[in-house]
Parts: sequence; structure tokens; C-alpha cells
Amino acid sequence: MKFLKYSIGFILVLLLFACGATKSTIKNIDDTAPVPMLKKNNSFVLTEQSQDPKYGYDQDYPINIFYRSTSNDSINQERFLNALAGPNGEKLFYKKLESCCPFPTKQSEIGAGLLDVYQVNWVGCKRPLLLYFNIYEKGKLYIPMGLTAKKDE
Repeated sequence: MKFLKYSIGFILVLLLFACGATKSTIKNIDDTAPVPMLKKNNSFVLTEQSQDPKYGYDQDYPINIFYRSTSNDSINQERFLNALAGPNGEKLFYKKLESCCPFPTKQSEIGAGLLDVYQVNWVGCKRPLLLYFNIYEKGKLYIPMGLTAKKDE
């Protein structure tokens, strides 16, 4: 398993340098961002709506949910998504589609990272949304435009 992880990492690094993408294009990294608080249901406390229509929807403005304090690299995506609701409070359904968009990072053992892409929808949703997540870097967490914070039950 480790061999596979390092092989994929090596290929990622090669792709980064082969494509000339040695500088990160991610615009919203903030190493001083506070650690998100958790609710009793193990979802994040989200209170602020993003004012940037690109936040979460553009690979250069992903949701930066740094996970290094846990061994589960997808737990923070779930905590974030479980804190959200549709535009009128609808229950969200989500699934991970892929990892994409290699970028250099000092937060990875191999010097490179990938963004995770999640598809999000709800009953009555005309077109599913795609959200980009960065598990390697920190940033302030906002509610992406078009979504709302899930009400406490």
C-alpha cells in the first residue's frame, strides 16, 4: 500500500514539473485561519456566507479544510458538507467524484497535492453542484454561495 501511495506521489510530482506547474494557483490559502469548531453532531460550525462566487466552485478557490490533526483524510470534507443545506434548507446528498488538479504544497510528504471534487445536490436540485476541497492547506471556512447552513435539529 505504501508503495502505491509513493508511486502515485512520484507520478504527481513528475506531472507538476513536466507541465511547468511549479507554482500553486490556489488563491485563498490562509495559514492563520482558526481551527473550525465542531457541533455535537460532528459537523463544523459554519456561520459566514462567502461573498466570493468562486469560493468552493473553482479549483483556484477551493475549500481549504486542512486535516493534519486526524488520520482520516476525508473526515473534514464530511464535517463541512454535513454542516450545509440547500438554498431553502433542503437536506444535501453528496459523493466524491474524483481527485484532480495537482498543485505543489509543503504540507505533503511528496511535495504535491490534489483537490477532491464532490458532487452535491438535494431534492429538487436542477443541476448538481461541484465543490473543490483542499485537504493540505488551511483557510477560513465559509458557506458557499447558493447553499445555507444546516439548522440544528
